Amino acid sequence: MNKPLLSINNLEISFKKEGGYNAVIKNISYDLHENEILGIVGESGSGKSVSSLAIMGLLPAHISKISEGTIVFDGKNVAHLSERELQNLRGNEIAMIFQEPMSSLNPSLKCGFQVQEILLQHTKLSKSESKAETLSLFEKVKLPEPEILFGKYPHEISGGQKQRVMIAMAIACKPQLLIADEPTTALDVTVQKEIIQLLKDIQQETGMSIIFISHDLSLVSEIAHRVLVMYKGEIVEQGEVKQIFKNPEHNYTKALIASRPSLDVRLKRLPTIQDFLSDNINSEIVTPVDRAQFHDQLYSQQPILEVINVEKEYFSTAGFFGKKSGFKAVNDVSFKLYEGETLGLVGESGCGKSTLGNAILQLDKATSGQILYRGQDITKLGNAEVKKLRKEIQIIFQDPYSSLNPRIPVGKAIMEPMQVHGLYKNDKERKAKTIEILERVGLGGEFFNRYPHEFSGGQRQRIGIARTIALQPKLIVCDESVSALDISVQAQVLNLLNELKENFGFTYIFISHDLAVVKYMSDQVLVMNKGKIEEIADADALYANPQKEYTKKLIEAIPKG
Repeated sequence: MNKPLLSINNLEISFKKEGGYNAVIKNISYDLHENEILGIVGESGSGKSVSSLAIMGLLPAHISKISEGTIVFDGKNVAHLSERELQNLRGNEIAMIFQEPMSSLNPSLKCGFQVQEILLQHTKLSKSESKAETLSLFEKVKLPEPEILFGKYPHEISGGQKQRVMIAMAIACKPQLLIADEPTTALDVTVQKEIIQLLKDIQQETGMSIIFISHDLSLVSEIAHRVLVMYKGEIVEQGEVKQIFKNPEHNYTKALIASRPSLDVRLKRLPTIQDFLSDNINSEIVTPVDRAQFHDQLYSQQPILEVINVEKEYFSTAGFFGKKSGFKAVNDVSFKLYEGETLGLVGESGCGKSTLGNAILQLDKATSGQILYRGQDITKLGNAEVKKLRKEIQIIFQDPYSSLNPRIPVGKAIMEPMQVHGLYKNDKERKAKTIEILERVGLGGEFFNRYPHEFSGGQRQRIGIARTIALQPKLIVCDESVSALDISVQAQVLNLLNELKENFGFTYIFISHDLAVVKYMSDQVLVMNKGKIEEIADADALYANPQKEYTKKLIEAIPKG
């Protein structure tokens, strides 16, 4: 193999804390060769991003330091470079694609200008030459209508397009090394597949090296030549992708592979990292016979919810005297949902999944059609009746942090809906119930007075679930409620949702762009495309034999590992 482009030797990174420094990256060593894609996997807090920021000299000043070891890039020790030398290195020789393109792009500058600016700063190209090069880069990253997109602001384009603009920016100066930090986490499975293919194509064309960071081992297997696994600031395993996948040695690696729902076997309970580390794995499966018996019972009753010919249309007007134009976000949708069922709702961004969920929740009224809940058309309810309905139909949001008030302790946040709906006699009873619910979701009474910022992402999602179930609803809409979570935390939350469903008889509408998760959770799956139902069928039957080309495309895009 070629000489290493990057050599990291015995690297230790420490962060300031009371009374000194605390090591968060502990004695890691690895090489990255020219023309190689290296995958780095691990959960949040494992040190993937911190160690990669150190390569670019981007560790936060005054609170962090490289306490031991070296980072040698192309013969230069990065830790010994001046700020000016680091600025020349960034963009020119090392570039980075960040996880969240919306917060990485400047919302007040047009997309084209933001890429052009890099070229003007790092190359000798003129204004007109840099514009031509930017348009060429937009074509290279397969952005539609580059000329038009050049003049658009970030909020005017889709998530996948924003990520492509970020990639164009990163490769503008033809760097030797590209660091891609979770570049597909929030994207649809089809867009994710396109971005992975795009990075592979660019790498083959330019010969640059890539460090691809992710918490999803299956995804890394689609792009990387070699992979290293990080856990609690250390490298626990590294090697060729095939070897790590087919014959993992460390229990943590085994857990990362097994925590993701399988498309072939439905386990009663997903294994978590803790199960593997404590050697306590339950491999009980749900057999086709078990499933068939449950479905016979489920579908013999009256539906709890019936959606009939529902449409949601939005109108926009161009200019003061412009003509009104309509856009149907949900177009003639009908289906039935039964008590105790989990209905999966899938489709790409913009297909109408969340709009349909909001119409059912009465957060955004349908333009036409009927939504019958226990036989009553809830689209005709007044405000007071809708408030009563809120107790019955609840939502678990995608981002628990933004749905919790940062100034209210989580215990009070869970008690709040109980007070609004007059549940229990007094605050003493409500507090006792809240502590019971916190214990139900795997937390406990000691968390009652803590604030949202004191919890991890997985814990915050549990608090969001606790707040939802505090009202003992009958129907819960889970809107992308596990999409931002690490694989093993996701496994814990999915297990919790299934456990609560068994214990309380909940009915779920499970909205997600992760098709492996939807198949695991769902009894039936409803596929949406451009506001319409593409197909609806039993989850296992749909995945085994999709009828529509659109569904086939979605299923083919799932990382297989």
